[in-house]
Parts: sequence; C-alpha cells; structure tokens
Amino acid sequence: MTSYLLRLECSHCRRPHDPGTRQTVCQGCGSALRSVYDLERLRLDHPSPPWHERPPGLWRYEELLPLDHPSEAVRLGETESPILPLTPPEARPSLTVLMKDDGVLPTGSFKARGMALAVSRARALGLRSLYVPSAGNAGVALSAYGVRAGLRVHVYLPDSTPASVGRRCEEFGADVTAVPGTIADAGRVARAREPSESFDVSTLREPYRWQGKKTMGLELFDQFRRERLPSAILYPTGGGTGLVGLWSAFEELRSLGWLSDPLPRLIAVQPEQCAPVVRALERRAEEVTPWPEPRTVAPGLRVPSPFSSRAILGAIRASGGGGVTVSDDEILRAQADLRRHQGISVCPEGAATWAALPRLLERGQLRPDETVLLYNTGSGLLYGE
Repeated sequence: MTSYLLRLECSHCRRPHDPGTRQTVCQGCGSALRSVYDLERLRLDHPSPPWHERPPGLWRYEELLPLDHPSEAVRLGETESPILPLTPPEARPSLTVLMKDDGVLPTGSFKARGMALAVSRARALGLRSLYVPSAGNAGVALSAYGVRAGLRVHVYLPDSTPASVGRRCEEFGADVTAVPGTIADAGRVARAREPSESFDVSTLREPYRWQGKKTMGLELFDQFRRERLPSAILYPTGGGTGLVGLWSAFEELRSLGWLSDPLPRLIAVQPEQCAPVVRALERRAEEVTPWPEPRTVAPGLRVPSPFSSRAILGAIRASGGGGVTVSDDEILRAQADLRRHQGISVCPEGAATWAALPRLLERGQLRPDETVLLYNTGSGLLYGE
C-alpha cells in the first residue's frame, strides 16, 4: 500500500506527532490530530487520480489513507455506497434531491468507514484492547471490526440506547456497559474505568476514524466525476466527524489539482432539543457550549458537546454552509415518508436531513434549482426491533 502519509498534526496548534506510535489527541493543546500527506509528491507521481481502475470501495484510496501495507487493513467488505435519486417535495419540483445511503455498509452504518481505519491502525500499532462510548452505530461497528482483528472491545452505551444495539454488540463478542445519561456521561465513565493499556477510539479522540470518514468525500468525487458535485450536502450532525472528513477530502483533492468544481456547502442538521453546533453557528462562536438536558429520538444526534468542535465549525464555515434544526416529530414523519414513498429504510439521523429540506428552502438556505445531497448515515432496520 503506497500511502503518502507524512505525519500527524494538531488541527488547532499544528504541533507535529509521530504516526508510528500510539497517539490520541494533541500533546500540547488537547485538540484532534489530522493526517498530513505529501500532496506535492503525490501530484508529481500521479497527475490524475490513480485509483479509477481499482475495484470500488474504501481501500482503493490507498495513497490518501494512513496504512503502510495492504495486510494491515481489517476488512468486512467495505463497498462504495450508492447515490439514490429522491422525488423532490411537491412544492419544489425543480429541486434535484439525492441521497447517499451508507446504510448498506458493513454493520449497517457509516461508522464502518471510521472503525475500519481505527481498528486497522490499532492492530498495526500493537494495541490489544479498545473501547468506545457510543450512541449505537459506532459501538456495533467497533464490535464487528474488533473481533475481526482479534482485539478486545468494550462498548459504553447511554441507557436510553435501543436494546437491539446492545444485543448486536454482545453478539459480536463485545463487553457492553449501560450508563445513565448521555454519550458524554458514557465517555466519562469509560475513561474512568478502563485500564491504561486499553485505547479510546472515541470520535476525534484518536486520529484515524477521521481518515475513514474522509472516504465519504473521496467517493462523492468519484461518483460525480462526470458532472458537478452537489451544491449542498445536508449532514446529520452528532459527533461531527463526517463533516470534518468530507471537507478534508475536498481540500486534499483541490490541493492535488484533481478537483476544480465549486465545493459543496456543508449544512449541519440537528434536532431542536440537542443542537450545540447549530447554536454555535448562529452565535458565531469558535466552539460549542454543552447543550443542557439533550433529548431526541435520534440516538446518534444526542451529543451535547462534540469533541474538537472547532474543527467541525471550521469545516462548515469554510464551505460557506450553515445549520438547521428539526423536531423529533418531523424526524419520525420523514423516516416513515422515506419508507412508504421512496422505498428507503433510513435511521432517524438520516431522516433528519429529509425533514430539514422544507425549512431550508423556506429560509432561502437552499435554492429550488439546486442539486442537494442528503447523507443517510445508517439503515433503519436496527431500530425496528
């Protein structure tokens, strides 16, 4: 595998870190670490993307992934997720609406992207025990990839998480602990209980889930290479790694000279009763403040204070995007509407993007002649048991 990785670097203070050793957050300021690649050498070696003749899927982007050799990859059949056209709202027939459906990925969600990279790097670095606080899908993905890699996994779930999620984690052999409260509470309990040799793979607290999420943007680039990228991407925002990953991909592709299209505006979609990112955008704040008493029917969006929110807000602002909130009732209606009229089973988080469309159009944040892509982060089947 011909990775062009140079180093890890703090996303805030730019302090360098060695990717050849176990790393978590910046040793200086505690912010998330990003992977830095030798883009100049890659551009000289490959004037155009070198992966177009390779089989589709996550691992085709080896030059922009942090693995040293193909044998390091922990694989469960990571394929390219489809883009599905949706019938636009009746009042806006000229709007082109598409959905990228990551519910078809291994373990049923986009979390497979990040965990495939995180677990692969963890095993390569000699780690043997991993843990994660999760609202659901990340725990299932870590459980599956962990057992595939032969590693011990412990998942900490808020006690409000659907029971089916905990069962799935246990079926993959993970230890599961239910914690009263939110994912933030689960994180505090996990970090207090886990032994020092166990490694935290929480969102943006380790460097490589970010790189897995970057493949979302690389795939979109491939899928739209014969036409313009969508003008806006609506993204259900909990931990926010996907927004950071999407923007990282677009920036790297543009730096390489491979992408000349106008870049999509990133629009964060959050529930009304847990919207720390949208509130920070509205207040022009540099980082989020914790949301008190978060409540929502979408477990993955019940994140009161996403870690390294500077990076999340920075990606949205750099894209010229914004944020919007939707109610729980709107999420549930959208989920049912997508099943009954579009034939797509989406998680509540993905349904939030469909619910957000009318509000964004009313506010003028979307134009009725645009091409808009909704990101569905997971299958709805897990929530029906």
